[in-house]
Amino acid sequence: MRTSASAHIRVITNLKRKEKFMSEILEVKNLRKGNILKNISFKMQEGEMIAVMGPSGSGKSTLLYNVSGMDQADEGEVLFGGTEIVRLSEDEKARLRLTKMGFVFQQMNVLANLNIIDNVVLPAVHAKKKQRRELYKRAQTLMDDFQIGDLAERSVNEVSGGQLQRACICRSMMMEPEIIFADEPTGALNQAAATDVIEAFLKINREGTSILMVTHDSKNAGVCERILYILDGEIKGELKLGKYAHNDAKEREKRTTRWLDEMGW
Repeated sequence: MRTSASAHIRVITNLKRKEKFMSEILEVKNLRKGNILKNISFKMQEGEMIAVMGPSGSGKSTLLYNVSGMDQADEGEVLFGGTEIVRLSEDEKARLRLTKMGFVFQQMNVLANLNIIDNVVLPAVHAKKKQRRELYKRAQTLMDDFQIGDLAERSVNEVSGGQLQRACICRSMMMEPEIIFADEPTGALNQAAATDVIEAFLKINREGTSILMVTHDSKNAGVCERILYILDGEIKGELKLGKYAHNDAKEREKRTTRWLDEMGW
């Protein structure tokens, strides 16, 4: 049976997509930071979603800040898409974070004197890569995608915590980043709002954006492909769960809970 040209194109496209997702976006080698991080090494593939867990003070957030270039490690290497971040100047690192990375924090870091959509577009405006009209159009599209499009003109004090965090996720996606770094993104939210935020992350990840998320919540960690467990500044264990599907959510949660018990969580 003869295969159509369009079928050949689909096969080639799928192979290229698979090849893309198999390449490394992040490689960390023997990272040290004072007494907080001790010879941390791991790799992250494009399109992967990884959770970092561990008790308070174990070095989770310090790891995130160092691998994203927001802080400077004492020793070791961090390669982002093959580029050695540690060797970049502060201006070069700032540009990299602005154009290639997105950030979502527990503290949402919004400006009270701006409305929601103005907060969403603010970093992209500073990047000066697109016209304002284009940026506002993208911001509105993102907000519509995450069910907060009708809140564009609201002030930050007129929306819920969950809605505001979804606006922060939209902000992190304005420059179409290759990776999002999330530090306890649901820590200040109730369960319903936290679920909405994690669903937003899953949507972003399905569309190809890599996510490295620090979390204390085992349910949040359970939706990730892998979980790294940090204790006293070292990676003590790794759980591989694979891509998330809603129909295996309960089983993943059980596996995660058992594994965390073994880790001494």
